[in-house]
Amino acid sequence: MKDLLYLREKSLKEIIELIFQAYIDSYSDPHEVLKKNSFGRAHHRLLCIIERNPSITIAEILRKLKITKQSLSRVLQDLIKKKIILQKKGLKDGRQKELILTEEGVKLSTEIFSKQKKRILNALKKSTTEEVSNFKKIMERIINE
Repeated sequence: MKDLLYLREKSLKEIIELIFQAYIDSYSDPHEVLKKNSFGRAHHRLLCIIERNPSITIAEILRKLKITKQSLSRVLQDLIKKKIILQKKGLKDGRQKELILTEEGVKLSTEIFSKQKKRILNALKKSTTEEVSNFKKIMERIINE
């Protein structure tokens, strides 16, 4: 039987630390863009979710981010007040609220992405196709576990 050294506790802790550090570093890159808009990481996460899922409902955001309505409320209101996102009645169910990025929101999201893209792109360029494919598979399995 193959000895799976990467499944040992020490290796698992190293992997968890690497995931955490990659998150910190890649989400720190757009810090100045967020700061000039008086936004933080919570705003950034919400922008990412809405940008990738136009017309997402508040209930779906709560499920995806695994947060409470209360913790979403302040961040959501900040983004609505600054006209970064627009809240509208749901098309399928008028009781639900759907969120979309405004034109300003798209610009901000694009600016943030361009800051993050450099680090990720450089890492991918230094990787083989197989490494990238395996990395994506592992990340998807972590998410879907």
